[in-house]
Amino acid sequence: MNLDFTAEEIAFQQEVRTFIAENYPTYLKGKATREDLERDDFLAWHRILGQKGWVAPAWPVQYGGPGWSPTQRYIFAEELALAETVPILPFGINMVGPVIYTFGSPAQKERFLPKILSGDEWWCQGYSEPGAGSDLANLRTKAERVGDVYIVNGMKTWTTLAQHADWGFFLCRTNSDAKKPQEGISFLLINMKSPGVTVRPIIMLDGGHEVNEVYLDNVEVPADQLVGEENQGWTYAKFLLAHERSGIAGVARSKRGVERLKGLARAEVADDGRKLIQDVDFRRKIAELEIDLTALEFTELRVLANEQAGKGPGPESSLLKIKGTEIQQRLTELAMEAVGNYAGPYFRGFPADTNEFPIGPDAAHHAAPLYFNMRKTSIYGGSNEIQRNIIAKMVLGL
Repeated sequence: MNLDFTAEEIAFQQEVRTFIAENYPTYLKGKATREDLERDDFLAWHRILGQKGWVAPAWPVQYGGPGWSPTQRYIFAEELALAETVPILPFGINMVGPVIYTFGSPAQKERFLPKILSGDEWWCQGYSEPGAGSDLANLRTKAERVGDVYIVNGMKTWTTLAQHADWGFFLCRTNSDAKKPQEGISFLLINMKSPGVTVRPIIMLDGGHEVNEVYLDNVEVPADQLVGEENQGWTYAKFLLAHERSGIAGVARSKRGVERLKGLARAEVADDGRKLIQDVDFRRKIAELEIDLTALEFTELRVLANEQAGKGPGPESSLLKIKGTEIQQRLTELAMEAVGNYAGPYFRGFPADTNEFPIGPDAAHHAAPLYFNMRKTSIYGGSNEIQRNIIAKMVLGL
């Protein structure tokens, strides 16, 4: 594999780098985690990239994508990570958007895709339920067809940033008598402002409000907001999850995370009085992490090349999801190890009644909240245990 960029690719890299430097909002610098961001913060960079035509790198040109090659998409992700920009939320761009332009009606494409690109409509994902997370096929939220509408009743949980959402894409049971539970599920687009939709916050250990419970009580959903065919939602859900898992890998941002980790290790002092970066054991841990990350990067590049050749994400997306999230978690673990006692316990919201301020270097104050928050990455998008089952079945034939 030739790893050298062509002259055209180097020029593209410089174009992206210059655009970010000249257009990224100054007030967003230093705000790279969801806990630091409000709705307008998320949307500001999205809208700038949308106006440039760069917000959806993987979309086909006919639906508003830039028509980039896999290498250009790779370069773009690298430059965003290098500049530590606010991540573009995946729910519209990476998840429901590809479902709509692949399986949706012409009217749905015309209605929803432009506003996903522009950022005028914020989306959330209604998949997980109490008792139906990794075992998603056992979901109980029910949609009953009555004339030209579906009447939806049920509950979804762990719905990320639903407090800001204008629309949500929901998996609902439309046939309770199907032989297999997967065969009775449909994919509905639901206006989050509809009567009967209630969003209740789930406040996490760090005091942050990122996830929610969503209750649907006799919500009327026009039948033309069904994507594709009734009872075929499981097919569309698997398609969406394959795209989601590829994105979860987060290779470019993990590479930036390794550089931050090395910076911590250069600043912190080990028990023997030397800088932590000089500790043989800690350096070995960083080296092992970088080796795994490099292998993951090559896997991601192969997946991008397959997509460019017209092949959608396959079981490789499960590999990306497993290794990507494991690497992300190891990064936070090593950051905690690097800053030691300075990592906590005094972070936002825990303990709730303290008036004490954190001590130690500023970089240490985010280590504990990020560590706790990243525990979820091996669960969402289909738990890593489920991904191993997929690999065993589809790759190994077991």
